Amino acid sequence: MANTTASRALTLSPEQGLSRYLSEIRKFPMLAKDEEFMLAKRWQESEDTEAAEKMVTSHLRLVAKIAMGYRGYGLPMAEVISEGNVGLMQSVKKFDPDKGFRLATYAMWWIRASIQEYILRSWSLVKLGTTAAQKKLFFNLRRMKGEIDALDNAQLKPDQVKHIADKLNVSEKDVISMNGRMSGSDASLNAPMGAEGDMEWMDWLEDDEPNQADEFARTQEFDARMELLQSAMADLSEREQHILQERRLTDEPKTLEELSEVYNVSRERIRQIEVRAFEKIQKAMQKMAKDQGLPMGA
Repeated sequence: MANTTASRALTLSPEQGLSRYLSEIRKFPMLAKDEEFMLAKRWQESEDTEAAEKMVTSHLRLVAKIAMGYRGYGLPMAEVISEGNVGLMQSVKKFDPDKGFRLATYAMWWIRASIQEYILRSWSLVKLGTTAAQKKLFFNLRRMKGEIDALDNAQLKPDQVKHIADKLNVSEKDVISMNGRMSGSDASLNAPMGAEGDMEWMDWLEDDEPNQADEFARTQEFDARMELLQSAMADLSEREQHILQERRLTDEPKTLEELSEVYNVSRERIRQIEVRAFEKIQKAMQKMAKDQGLPMGA
């Protein structure tokens, strides 16, 4: 389904021009609850690609809106949106309308998972030296800003910075740095549009579901991922756990040289153990996520 839907519904690509794309996706109508249910049943029962396409196109604005929350990471916004669209198509493929919630509630998690995996993959954790504190902020800063009514603040006040740093047990410097990256502006999104120039692109991204989606993210996403990580870690040997924690899950990672001295093996051997342990965790988390019906990206 994903490839067929992609070729038809996503003939429009943000990579062909972000401003034009944002304008075009606004033309797709939002779905009423009953219509969405019937389309989902058509796809579920007979793999009706036209029904799937309508569900995808009606939620492209939701993808764009979520993607805008990930500005400032040094990645082209068009590519971030494209990755979010991949998550959207996966959610449509797996959506079960009989469970009683709207597609947007279910899709936003898939969208976020796809975008987050893309950003972390593109950042390259090793290349950019991303610390555990930065990763914690990556997944939690938006939620924390929402709790203190600071979502729209590009710059946080000193007391807000301290509050977030204390809550997440990270440094105030890391909070300021991550907030700067996540608040990076994209000029094309704030450019005036319309005959009178009295609207901005962001105004055109609004849809009927954002509050529902944001609430779902706040209450489910991080906790679920952490539970999966903890369960996956439990299956590693004591040595694998220790090496992985010291290399990837601490604010001051140990070097290969330091760990090679601890275990009296070569640096290359430590690297192999680290990579193998990380791959084990990835596979275990993906399997558990699949069993639980939760998205973990591609």
